[in-house]
Amino acid sequence: MTDAQEIIAQKLSAAAFAPFGDVLDAAGTPDRLINAGLCGRHHDRAALDFGPDGRAGISIFDAEPRSLPYTLDLLERHPDGSQAFLPMTSHPFLVIVAPDQGDRPGVPRAFLTAPHQGINLHRGTWHGVLTPLAAPGLFAVVDRIGDTPNLDEWPLDPPYVIRAHPG
Repeated sequence: MTDAQEIIAQKLSAAAFAPFGDVLDAAGTPDRLINAGLCGRHHDRAALDFGPDGRAGISIFDAEPRSLPYTLDLLERHPDGSQAFLPMTSHPFLVIVAPDQGDRPGVPRAFLTAPHQGINLHRGTWHGVLTPLAAPGLFAVVDRIGDTPNLDEWPLDPPYVIRAHPG
């Protein structure tokens, strides 16, 4: 393995993340009030896509926490469906994505979520593995359930080292 390249993780924002997916949070004024005005609904926050032969499934993931700096040596994508990650704690987590460059990942980008933010990765988006930064690493995950293969993996050599933004 050769020398690692460095990536600085940025604060997650809807604008910066838009090419890869959706930021799921309760920012701004709710779209409507429900339950006799006692509940604000932030409506339809993600473009879920499970392809023609899939269906939506909800799973619970329990991932081991990692720390920064983090060595990124593998990216993956799911060509047949989107994946939404909804943290079941208030702990931030690391989100790694990369543009597609002809069926291979381009240069990765890294984001740090704020407490109570989740993400939805668009179908076919190259991404790192689930990377909580604190225990417990519990997430509700909404993704495609189906009989066809839905995973492409790409080892990275050289790897990347992801560091926290200094600010």
